[in-house]
Amino acid sequence: MSGDAPAQVTYREALAQALREEMRRDEAVFLMGEDIGHFDGAFKVTKGMLAEFGEKRVVDTPITEAGFTGLCIGAAMAGLRPVVEIMTVNFALVAMDQIVSNASKIHYMFGGQVPVPMVIRMPGGAGHQLSAHHSHSLEAMFTHVPGLKVVVPATPEDAKGLLKTAIRDDDPVIFLESEGLYGKKGPVSGDDHLIPFGQAVVRRPGRDCTIVAHSRMVWVALAAAEQLAAQGVEAEVIDPRTFRPLDLDTLADSVRRTSRAVVVDEGWPECGIAAGVATHLYEACFDWLDAPIGRVNSADVPMPYAKNLEQAAIPQPADVVAAVLATMGRGAPR
Repeated sequence: MSGDAPAQVTYREALAQALREEMRRDEAVFLMGEDIGHFDGAFKVTKGMLAEFGEKRVVDTPITEAGFTGLCIGAAMAGLRPVVEIMTVNFALVAMDQIVSNASKIHYMFGGQVPVPMVIRMPGGAGHQLSAHHSHSLEAMFTHVPGLKVVVPATPEDAKGLLKTAIRDDDPVIFLESEGLYGKKGPVSGDDHLIPFGQAVVRRPGRDCTIVAHSRMVWVALAAAEQLAAQGVEAEVIDPRTFRPLDLDTLADSVRRTSRAVVVDEGWPECGIAAGVATHLYEACFDWLDAPIGRVNSADVPMPYAKNLEQAAIPQPADVVAAVLATMGRGAPR
């Protein structure tokens, strides 16, 4: 079978494959979260897992994010490998004390003697008319915290390979999934497929401008790169895949070649991922830059419910095209 092409599966099924394979491989791995068992999960990633693994390893919880996150921190300290599913990323705000004050600090405060091998999976992002309370992109908030690893897969292949790596990691991993990608199909490798943290990937090579984008914004950036190519501009699209650790070398090498950069981020602009990545690139590449680094973010407002307003608030390919052309002196940003 090694010579066969990888199977085409959805992002959702790629995540499910990773969970099943790791649970079969290691009895210390278990799942916990709201509606993940009898209801198969809000986004059906855990479909059928209760029947296969039973109620001791697929644990339905009440609506108590702080409680079950804290319970899993204790389980991880005791030698288990919990995978927490918080139904949507905004609910993690209820559990931030557990995540920031406990999960992220225990390994450090115990002098490296007590690892916390747990994964917190969280769907997020906008585009589904879920309004202001269910459309968050909070990557920057978690990336700000030392002691956490932050993973943002954009493809089914990465969803599987990075989740398997996350489950085997001895530190707490924040694993952020875009709700807009669950139905996205792509090739996915076999059982032993692992992707190391801290290795960015070039999604499209180019010479004129570097576009840094993650999660669903990778696909927005790639669509923009196609439009730019029709105008004679070859943009290089790079997906960091993880923010803690961040593969700054790959990003900086690209910017030194293209001399221009645009960072695309579905989160808000103030103190966000795009702002942080742009700062890293200024520090690493200032002498090579021919223009200020562009940033494309969601509008600095709570997410609207009306579909036309929601689409206007989140980055679109046209916004990325405009930002790239502005860095090249061929127009003004939106």
